[in-house]
Amino acid sequence: MTSNMHRGSLVLLLALTPILCGVDRAAAQLPELRSGEVVPRDIREMYERGLKYLALQQSPEGGWQGSQGGPGVDGLCVMCFLACGEDPNYGIYADNVQKGVQAVLRAQNKSTGYYGNSMYHHGFAMLAMAEAYGAVDDRQWSGHGEQLPSIGASLELAVRSAVTSQKKNQLGAWRYSPDSNDADTSVSGAVLVGLLAARNAGIEVPDESIDRAIAYYKSMTSDSGQVAYAGMGGFDNSPARISIGSLVYAIARRKDIPQYEATVRNLSENLEAPANGYTEYTRYYRAQALFQGDYEAWQKWNRLLVRTLKESQNPDGSFQGDFGPELGTSMSLLSLALNYRFLPIYER
Repeated sequence: MTSNMHRGSLVLLLALTPILCGVDRAAAQLPELRSGEVVPRDIREMYERGLKYLALQQSPEGGWQGSQGGPGVDGLCVMCFLACGEDPNYGIYADNVQKGVQAVLRAQNKSTGYYGNSMYHHGFAMLAMAEAYGAVDDRQWSGHGEQLPSIGASLELAVRSAVTSQKKNQLGAWRYSPDSNDADTSVSGAVLVGLLAARNAGIEVPDESIDRAIAYYKSMTSDSGQVAYAGMGGFDNSPARISIGSLVYAIARRKDIPQYEATVRNLSENLEAPANGYTEYTRYYRAQALFQGDYEAWQKWNRLLVRTLKESQNPDGSFQGDFGPELGTSMSLLSLALNYRFLPIYER
């Protein structure tokens, strides 16, 4: 493993700068997006209620035990705490963050680097570790008496696992198992966003791996911006898949290709299109894709989102999603987190 001490210290300083100075942490963002806009009170209160719910549901070992429990869900929950700008080492949710990250590290296969038992879990866990890397201080962890790897070492091993899986895949993408030879755009989106986040955090990710995955998405995107699920063709109006495709093009810095322009146009012209199932999952990706692709469209959609979530949040702060309240709450909060913009993956 490469030495991460100096780089981690630098990234930590950059991560804490907006907290100390009270501005957004995105020097590369457009001027109107780094002006330190105040998050409206109703959003802050709704988000805080959701965080309190997640804090109460966290197990003593650091994970969340919902129906879809595992390192991917644990990672998404950790990201919720990181996304609101609280200091992850000394803030009021520091213990939740530290224990949650430890739960993800504990779930990793130390030989293969694979997180959990699904490439969905692997992708979301890898994304969370990339967002925690450099911001969460892991130097003094005892890990309940066990030896845990550093976040950087774990992330490097996870990247290697994803790249190895992709090399076995004839389509250059991913499905549920790391040994799968077929692929779909949903699982592949989770893994590819994780790889792109790791690359943005300074972890080496081969250009060939990104290029092959983007080529797969291009083959699955129609001229109208629709994104197929698996196999050949099968294009339909799935806001979730269109959002996933648009997001990976944006984060991979491929905004110049026609497929990206088509997906952004499709999303912007259909702001009120129903999710067609998997509501929280769709919101999670739609928020990010619109924010990356069409800021004015995202502002309009975000107002609708806030209104909807205010009406659907339960008294205990949770959101009852398709796969239980832990996953539903984490994805709903992360769809709101673009209003905070503290996560590096949420920068434009």
